[in-house]
Amino acid sequence: MKEEIKLMKGNEAIAHAAVRYGADGYFGYPITPQSEILETLMELHPWTSTGMVVLQAESEVAAINMVYGGAGCGKKVMTSSSSPGVSLKQEGISYIAGAELPCLIVNVMRGGPGLGTIQPSQADYFQTVKGGGHGDYKLITLAPASVQEMADHVGLGFELAFKYNTPAMILADGIIGQMMEKVKLPPQHPRLTEEEIEKNTPWATLGKPKGGKQRVITSLELDPAEMERRNLKFQAKFREIEAKEVRYEEISCKDAEYLIVAFGSSARICLKAVELAREEGIKVGLLRPITLWPFPTDAINSYADKVKGMLTVELNAGQMVEDVRLAVNGKIKVEHFGRLGGIVPTPDEVLEALKKMI
Repeated sequence: MKEEIKLMKGNEAIAHAAVRYGADGYFGYPITPQSEILETLMELHPWTSTGMVVLQAESEVAAINMVYGGAGCGKKVMTSSSSPGVSLKQEGISYIAGAELPCLIVNVMRGGPGLGTIQPSQADYFQTVKGGGHGDYKLITLAPASVQEMADHVGLGFELAFKYNTPAMILADGIIGQMMEKVKLPPQHPRLTEEEIEKNTPWATLGKPKGGKQRVITSLELDPAEMERRNLKFQAKFREIEAKEVRYEEISCKDAEYLIVAFGSSARICLKAVELAREEGIKVGLLRPITLWPFPTDAINSYADKVKGMLTVELNAGQMVEDVRLAVNGKIKVEHFGRLGGIVPTPDEVLEALKKMI
């Protein structure tokens, strides 16, 4: 069968992949630099081909609560936004996590607090991997570094969300969302039938089954003993995810004396910096976390006895660097290099920062 390869933006790839992976519904509100996701879905009008619902809500708060409702019915639903919009969604995300419902959220990040800038940034790392909303919960976080991964992570995000009944997020930035690359689209997956949803998600609120108990989905529990039991259950689930779902990529690491740790678009810049460093005889490797939570702590720790130092490169003031320092537990020096406000560093700047650390 001939492969279907197209040239498209990262945001467009998200939209095409959502339809191809059999999503039941998308609920969103436009905000730069991710508006093409909603625009592309409207152009594809999947409601005529697969029956997928695409709706521009009246606000980000409304959109995430529509996701809550659809997820409660066992549907494969998603939303997308950019930093200020994702902040507005945090209460709903916490409710969905507390109700143990699967869904997919996309954040194409802006830079800076408040309205910030529409330029590329990775400033929402803390917000995403540390939970974002209230309560002791974690958010599965995927960090694509290419347009192909923007498409692939839609399928992976839904898979992990339904496997663990918890929200998953694709955390990208304006570079990945706006740049164009070749992408191999997945084959069309059919949407599940009501019978299949009933079988796969027996907890779904699809109406009271004849002779069965009423199904109730809520994050509210006023009995403290029961709330503690539920919280302990959440924590056990998060530990299982940390044990089974860590994903990362290692490049030129076998003989490395120094390690760069970077994710998303920063990792692509660092690939060239590694090449430039090796041309000068500096043995450098790149470790790219693909899952930001669960974080590849053990993998990074394994290099603490092999390399002389690590450098994180991020489009922020230094956020992931804290997790890398925790991973190496003080065994070696870990430095951070970043640019802020939408400025993207060059490979030469990364190399210069590496030389300063050495």
